[in-house]
Amino acid sequence: MSSMDFAPPKYVQIVQAVQERITDGTYPVGTQLPSESGMVREFGAGRSTVVRALEILRMEGWIDREHGRGSFVKGVPTTAVERSHAGASAFDTAEQGGEVKIIETGRTTAPAAIAEALGFPEGSPAIRRQRVLMADGEPSELVTLWFPLDVADGTDVGKDQLITIGVREHLHALKRLRPARVAERLSARHASEEEARLLQLGKHTPVLSILARILDGSDGVLAVADIVLPGDLHELEDSYPAA
Repeated sequence: MSSMDFAPPKYVQIVQAVQERITDGTYPVGTQLPSESGMVREFGAGRSTVVRALEILRMEGWIDREHGRGSFVKGVPTTAVERSHAGASAFDTAEQGGEVKIIETGRTTAPAAIAEALGFPEGSPAIRRQRVLMADGEPSELVTLWFPLDVADGTDVGKDQLITIGVREHLHALKRLRPARVAERLSARHASEEEARLLQLGKHTPVLSILARILDGSDGVLAVADIVLPGDLHELEDSYPAA
């Protein structure tokens, strides 16, 4: 078995490469990182993968991102923490043609677990936005975003067109809504029949399931992200002080 069989996901590779370059001084504090298109070419990744990596670096304090200008080095954080940030990434990442396939959108009844995460009674309606992320032409991630009706009202989250600036920026641009915190729960299980079909998995393939609540500054729920990752394609990393 080759070492590539154990290679981390592409976005993790990009995060690690940029972190190393900031740490060793290749990218000095205050300088601008290469453009997204330049990083797409260098790493052989899709734009959504590069954006995901940059968002993780921003959330961890390595870089600042300025709309219309690019990404700038802040330096090595006082406490460097590697996390998947799957929920925030699902909320932030721009939807790009060829890299994202919209499966279903619109108003529907929220399942019990989703209704509970939204803070609603079982059987309440919500807006669902389901998409599959593609990597090298193959499905690699199933993301279902659920929104309260009042959050979705007046936005495009329930429509089937791509939101090319990402849901986070879309909601902020139209309604001035801004997330303040993401609470995630991770579990490992077998894929459901529907998940196996959409992700082109074998019947008993294990998956990583992440349920994330995206909260505003008052802990109101802006959205719930239900993310399913094939267990044989992804790994989630975390490091933290033992004390």
